[in-house]
Amino acid sequence: MHENVTPPPPGQSALYKAREPIYPKRVKGKFRTIKWGVLVFALAVYYILPWIRWDRGPNAPDQAVLADFAGGRFYFFFLEIWPQEIYYITGLLILASLALFLVTSLFGRVWCGYACPQTVWTDLFIAVERLFEGDRNARIKLDRAPLSFNKAWRKTGKHIVWVLIAFATGGALILYYHDAPTIFATFFTGSAPPSAYIFASILTFTTYALAGTMREQVCTYLCPWPRIQAALTDEEALNVTYRWDRGEPRGAHKKNASWDGRGDCIDCNACVVACPVGVDIRHGAQLECIHCALCIDACDTIMERVGRPTGLIGYDTDKNVQARAKGQPTEYRLLRPRVILYSVLIVVVSALMVVGLSTRATFELNVIKDRSPPFVQLSNGDIRNGYTIKLVNKRGVDREVELRISGINNVSSEIIGNSENDDTVIMSAEHVDRFRILLTSPKPEKYASTQKLLIEAIDVATGERQSNRIFFAMPKDNEND
Repeated sequence: MHENVTPPPPGQSALYKAREPIYPKRVKGKFRTIKWGVLVFALAVYYILPWIRWDRGPNAPDQAVLADFAGGRFYFFFLEIWPQEIYYITGLLILASLALFLVTSLFGRVWCGYACPQTVWTDLFIAVERLFEGDRNARIKLDRAPLSFNKAWRKTGKHIVWVLIAFATGGALILYYHDAPTIFATFFTGSAPPSAYIFASILTFTTYALAGTMREQVCTYLCPWPRIQAALTDEEALNVTYRWDRGEPRGAHKKNASWDGRGDCIDCNACVVACPVGVDIRHGAQLECIHCALCIDACDTIMERVGRPTGLIGYDTDKNVQARAKGQPTEYRLLRPRVILYSVLIVVVSALMVVGLSTRATFELNVIKDRSPPFVQLSNGDIRNGYTIKLVNKRGVDREVELRISGINNVSSEIIGNSENDDTVIMSAEHVDRFRILLTSPKPEKYASTQKLLIEAIDVATGERQSNRIFFAMPKDNEND
């Protein structure tokens, strides 16, 4: 069942332990059915989502979910997030993290066992493997057999399908960064952007490598979550648990033999051979265990065969197992300090996100001052400063904006490209416009190094305004002497 590994010479320790292949056995049961349901749902969302259309009006992409790098926008149905609003993405990531913390504190590593992409694609790859090579015993026998036509075509067919699935995974990813129908049509004709081929190739390779060849090693060695989740659970969290209070002492069982003086575990190892990461759940909580619950289905099948109650392995808490062992009543506390904390944080962050999205401005103003030279002194002694005005219009129509300057007496403005005394500019629909503006202050009676002024942009039609405070540079007294 395991590859032979040459031991190190006496007195030396191995620096690398070769992977021992795992041959998980097919199981049937309610948790396996749930996992199939989650797998189908997750893959359907991943492959179908970029094809959903969403009307945003003329001159706007109609893809429901799109990361439009060329246009500098992220679209998610009715939401439109600009680069200046990256903090909303941060908020969504915080919400996702808090939700994961909450679920882990309640149900352990249920994310890892059911919804993690590594788990979903590994389950799919294992299903393909069983299709070509058979179940556990057949796969072990095939791996040990010498090379033959039967072995060659089964192995080759399996890897071809794996590569096709991996390619479909990588190909679907690029649909989220381009218009899906367009990129799909151009990809196979060689006219798609080079980045499409690069990223499709990268994800094809990583999917094939991680789900096909590395599998449980990703969960054990590469993923940080097993190490983090230990700080998020406690003795009252529901985890996939071997109920040792009922199962011990274990031992082989013969038909019609008495169950007196022994536990329900018959030491059949059905839970071990069903585990996709190869752990023995009877040893307690382990870093490698992803809580996929397949061991529950495997054990329940055996318990039914030997006429014992199911649930020897099940979702339970360490506290309840210990309480039963002592003959004490059991309970499950849903509301615990950490659960309440995560829930409150989720509500607070969600409220902030909703308020921010519902009250966000429809345009933004940014003012950038010229750094070199910081000012220019004209022949009549007046001081001139140059600025770049950046206006971000988040609406789908052109808008007229008036620029107003205050904070310095008698300051005059000149927008490059506008006629004299015209302080209005046009913001293009859903665009970032830049304008050059020169501000001139009369010769001051007393010089100072800087003065503050306020630049306001006011939508002529709606009255919505944005403002920036900026410095107006002047020469110092000794520079004027």
